[in-house]
This record gives sequence, C-alpha cells and structure tokens, in this order.
Amino acid sequence: MSLEALLQEPSLQDRVVLITGGARGLGWVMAEALLKAGARVVVTAARNMHELRDVEAKAVALVGPGRFVAMKSDVTNEANCREVVGATLRQFGDCHVLINNAARGPAEARPDYPGNPPKLWEVSSDAWRTIIETNVTGPFIMTQAIMPHFHEKNFGRVINISTSLPNMTRAGNAGYGPSKAALEVVSVQWAHDLADTGITVNVLLPGGPTDTALIPGGEIGQRHIEKDSYLLAPDVMIAPTLWLCSDLSNGVTGKRYIGKDWDTTKPIDEGEAGSRQATHDAPVIM
Repeated sequence: MSLEALLQEPSLQDRVVLITGGARGLGWVMAEALLKAGARVVVTAARNMHELRDVEAKAVALVGPGRFVAMKSDVTNEANCREVVGATLRQFGDCHVLINNAARGPAEARPDYPGNPPKLWEVSSDAWRTIIETNVTGPFIMTQAIMPHFHEKNFGRVINISTSLPNMTRAGNAGYGPSKAALEVVSVQWAHDLADTGITVNVLLPGGPTDTALIPGGEIGQRHIEKDSYLLAPDVMIAPTLWLCSDLSNGVTGKRYIGKDWDTTKPIDEGEAGSRQATHDAPVIM
C-alpha cells in the first residue's frame, strides 16, 4: 500500500535529487525509484565510466531524455563536488535533496572479504584512509558544497546512507564500521546546526547485509555470505527513500530509518513509524 502511494506522491514530481555513488547497488535502486515517481535525478560515480553509461541508458529507457544526469565525480575531491552541484543547477535549475551514498567497504582492505576479514595490523594505512575519506569526509565535502543553494532556498534534504549497528563494531571490518558510526554522529550534529533553516538531515540504512557489489559476491546471484545468513534485497531502501525525499517528511530531522523495517503492505504513516528507530536518551558506544 505505502509503496504504491509513495510512487504517486505529488511532491516528488520534478523534485531534483543528487545521489553520490548512484551508478549501481543501493544508489541505482534509489535513483530508479525516484525516476519512476517523477523526480529528476543526478548520480555520480568515481570509477567505472561504463556503469555511468549503462545507467544513463536505463534511465532514458525508463523515463525518456532530459530527466537524468550521470557524472564521474569523486566525493573526496572538493572541486569535483562543486562541479557536480553547479552542473545539477545548470541542468535542472534547482536541487532539493542530497543523498550521500558513495562508500568504500571492507574489501578495500582485503579483496577476499568477508571470507578472510583482516585484523587491525593487516589493514594498510592507504586502505584505511580511502575508506574514511570516502565514507566520512566525502559526505562532509559534498554537503558543504550544496549548502549555499539549500540556504538560499530555505529548503533542502540531506540523507546519509549508513549501516547496521552490529556492523559498526564487527571484527575484521577495517574502517567501514567506524566510518559509518562517525557519519551517524555528524548527521546528528548537522541536524542541530540546521535547526529552523528548512534543511533536514536524516540517516537511512538497509538494516543488514545487502545484495550489492559492496559485499563481494553481491549482485551476481550469490544470496548468502555465510550459512543461515542471507542478504537483503536492495529494494528495502525504496519506500523510506521516497518518503524522505517528499514533502511528507517535512520537519523531520535527526532521525534514523531502517529500510527492512518499512512494511510496504501498510499505509504510509504506519510504514514510516515502523522504519523509524526510537531515539535514545544518551549515546551508547559500548
């Protein structure tokens, strides 16, 4: 029920959404759903130009030309981020939503992850820096780049894509878990900084290991990473993404949404309530 209603939500018509790391995995799933709902979408990717060409072709086949832009851009590069914002505004005249989805996973530290997760002393400093720079500094730079436009319009949505709490402290996870924990902390800080500006900041995550290329074996039909542990379908992100990008989420900020907990068979308000994690009175780290 809620998914069908969200795909027809009037406020998503012509809404401009910028998604980093949007050429595959969760990023493309969110982009495709937004296009179906009538939004205009810009996606970026730092590598693999063929992926950008592939999603451009998919977008044109889905909604026709003129509603989708794919750009090569590295979120750790300030000039790249400014260029993406400028190109978005030139193409569509506006930008309403930034989804910070680009990320590097534990496989940066060891390609055969998760079969052989690296210990602390086995993670190179270069791999650590790559993960932290992409997953924490990248969203910071990208969000700063879009802020002048959001402030000018007194409206904007920042959606930071995170991971499940157990994954943040899982052994052998290199810098990935810590980077997402840091991203969630800064999301709360940004929400406070932006209070009463019309700009909101929220966190969204699938709720468990998800069938994407971030996990080796994902997106090639391997539906499990270990015995009795199955990967979530990336489409668990669709309903909460559409809701967070729409006017239905006006005024909601500093919240954490878990994709797999949104029951799309229920009305929108019930789906949203089930997906929203309860707020803790105090931070819990250990």
